[in-house]
Amino acid sequence: MYKVLLADDERIILDGISSMIDWAQHRTVLVGLAQNGIDAYEQIVRHAPDIVISDIRMPGMDGLELVAKTHASHPRTRFIILSGFGEFDYANRAMQYGVKHYLLKPTNETRIAQALEEIVAELDRESSREAFLQNMKLRLQKMMPHVKEQVLKEFVTNKTYGSRDWDDYRSLFQFEFDVRVRLILFQIEGEAEYEHLFAVKNIAEDILEKTLLGTTIGSHVLVLIEDPNDPDPLYRRLGDIRATFAQYYKMDVTIALSSPGEIVRARSLYQETLQCLNYRFYLDEGGIITSKDTSSSAQPSQGTLDFDEDRLLMPVRSGHLEEAEQALDSFFDALKRAQLDIGMTKSYAIQLFIALTRLGDPQRMNEHYKQIPQLVEMNTLQAMKDFLGQTVRDIAKRNYEQNVVKHTSIVRKVLDIIDQQLGNANLSLNFVASEMLYMNADYLGKLFKKETGEKFSNYVMKARMKRATEMIAEQPDIKIFELAERLGFGDNPQYFSQVFKKQIGCTPSEYMKQSDSSAF
Repeated sequence: MYKVLLADDERIILDGISSMIDWAQHRTVLVGLAQNGIDAYEQIVRHAPDIVISDIRMPGMDGLELVAKTHASHPRTRFIILSGFGEFDYANRAMQYGVKHYLLKPTNETRIAQALEEIVAELDRESSREAFLQNMKLRLQKMMPHVKEQVLKEFVTNKTYGSRDWDDYRSLFQFEFDVRVRLILFQIEGEAEYEHLFAVKNIAEDILEKTLLGTTIGSHVLVLIEDPNDPDPLYRRLGDIRATFAQYYKMDVTIALSSPGEIVRARSLYQETLQCLNYRFYLDEGGIITSKDTSSSAQPSQGTLDFDEDRLLMPVRSGHLEEAEQALDSFFDALKRAQLDIGMTKSYAIQLFIALTRLGDPQRMNEHYKQIPQLVEMNTLQAMKDFLGQTVRDIAKRNYEQNVVKHTSIVRKVLDIIDQQLGNANLSLNFVASEMLYMNADYLGKLFKKETGEKFSNYVMKARMKRATEMIAEQPDIKIFELAERLGFGDNPQYFSQVFKKQIGCTPSEYMKQSDSSAF
């Protein structure tokens, strides 16, 4: 509703107009009546009306003076001037203040209503236009940080950009820095989501205090800062960034810091930080890397690795885990000392992985081969060592069990029953003892644990999870509830998922996605 003030020195006119107009019908509300110009202006200051209907001649301050004074203090207020026939020329002077509506006395309801409708329509258009402009301004303000991020991203990745382009950007976005700079590139260790990148960027900008620009590029966070005269405080702040991120997200960050340079060299500085992160392959995850750290390894060795595979394969084949783990340590120590080209280093690790899998369960060969892309994508030597270490432990343990552990005939029967009854929801030690072997359950449980090293229930659960992974490998599109039903969990797929995650290390859905991605 638009507010209206009515001013006229004749009381009968005030009462007549105020009562004959249906203000609400015209989306207006009458907020005040005034019988002279001075009172009218005081009410204008008090109520800030959108529309003033005023007589041209009033005591104290006439209508024209009221228009002029109101125009100076409340330029958005619209006027409807009431004038006598002989005052037309006088009223016409009000047009210089934007007054478009003046009515000759005596007037009537229709003319006033028409003038109100025209002004209300005009105010609507103005409000709509202002709302549009304000909305555009807000959207531009929200977009500007993203646009600046895109500028930095383009400038460091597009080799055609040069000093002229930077001058254009500096003029367009009013960049007020013309100093030597450094680039900082952040690499999150582990599976990072955008939330983590966003957190690193915000933590960095908060701790570094005076960042010039920042953006995300792929799985990295890139920050541009002014080169400090003393780098020591910068190193401390970078350490604080790592500590803060680790405190909240329990993840580490590797940081590459470029050497100082002019902003027009941003692309070469960015390439420098990428090379630093590449060197991270031979370091433990996390830390701060500069070009000085990589100078001794700028040219990777192109030689071969001096390591006898049989030194590792023989203890794995025989099931001697401790000896196998020592041999694996020696293998990766040799890789780290050699610092071959990263692709060659990975090829040695893949070759050893394939040799190891041939010592394992033949039925799992396809599953192992699907893990090779995962091995190829690993970013650090330590990650590859952890991966092969798990493979060594799994296969050596299996071979040890096959070569050393001899089950009694009773336990072998129990194992056969478990294998046959994995889908039976009633499968339990009591069930096997009383219903199938007609034995004392306590005695059978102790015998089973002595021979297998596992409690009956734990063994069954592991066997079910192993069967689940096999079923997923055979039927990648199998539903989780089907797995639960077919493996003895009945209509409780949620419990099945909990057990699967505890045993396998991830949910069935995550395991299916990993299997799908490793197939390509």
